[in-house]
Amino acid sequence: MVCSVLRLPLSSAGAVQLLRPARSGPRPSDAMNQRASRLAGQVLAAAAGCFVAGQTTRLRSKPVHGRRARGDVLRCHAAEGPEKYPPAVIVGGGRLGEALAKMGLGDDVVLRRGEAFPSDAPRGPIYVCTRNDALEAVIASVPEDRHEDLIFVQNGVLMPFLEEKLKPGLPLTILLVYFAVAKKGEPPLDGKTDTDPEGLSAVNAGGKWAREVHWRLTSSDLACRILRDMEFQQAYWEKNLWIAAYMMVGALHKCTVGEVESEHRSEVDELLVQLATAVASTHDVTWERLRLCDRLAAYARSVAHFPTAVKEFEWRNGAFYEISLAAQKAQRPDPCPQHTEGLKTLGVIPAE
Repeated sequence: MVCSVLRLPLSSAGAVQLLRPARSGPRPSDAMNQRASRLAGQVLAAAAGCFVAGQTTRLRSKPVHGRRARGDVLRCHAAEGPEKYPPAVIVGGGRLGEALAKMGLGDDVVLRRGEAFPSDAPRGPIYVCTRNDALEAVIASVPEDRHEDLIFVQNGVLMPFLEEKLKPGLPLTILLVYFAVAKKGEPPLDGKTDTDPEGLSAVNAGGKWAREVHWRLTSSDLACRILRDMEFQQAYWEKNLWIAAYMMVGALHKCTVGEVESEHRSEVDELLVQLATAVASTHDVTWERLRLCDRLAAYARSVAHFPTAVKEFEWRNGAFYEISLAAQKAQRPDPCPQHTEGLKTLGVIPAE
């Protein structure tokens, strides 16, 4: 799989509309009634409006379509209030799919394994909550004129796959999920850290349903940042760097994420720097070394109990190994020697 960046178009929308009435729909449980009451109470606070600002992390990135965005992060002072969005289709009834359905107003359509996409599906967002290896089949099952409604929530380097399977220029929505659902039916735990107390979950501003995603999460007491193109690409790669580095070091030492951070910090930091340098050499995004390592270590502490394993190679570590292979083909030194050796040690690639 060739690792490349899909340029996500910036939204042409203007100011955020904050005070639209709530959509009608059944509220079948006390929890949903309470949530609807909370949403109503947020309207006045939401009227405070939004502002655009860039994060302090330095990075370089090319302008999108020849224009440079007026700031990279779109944040709201409070939840947007009860927006009038159509019901969603949620493909996948696992932990994440069920959690997202509970964040709605009770009128979303949940499709479980083997169920066909309904011909009368609501014209709202389509959350794809399946494993990565099911993505191609899911895309094929959705009518082509609805592809722009797709919202992808999977971990891994998705952009090259989406660029290959979907028409260019679609306003795709990608949600970087940093909240965890430990067991099906349990409430999600937000991924807030000491370096990012406002939360880490993020959605690309150019996505057609970015506002709906933000509304769904924030009205359920979960953080969600709306990031413009340059900042989203940084966040997208940061998450993939964390997965590749922390999972590999943990697998090598047969330990948890928390033990990687507390007992093997120098090793995982060095691996992160190698991987980040490789990404920066092939994509227009850079990080401050110390800030990057500290941010990802903070996230590791927040999910210290997570087990580690190198899996879904094509979607995760494989993207970084592709950079190593490209360097080898061009007769250049491997930019990620620690990563390549780790893959050999774990038996993921053949040892020469």
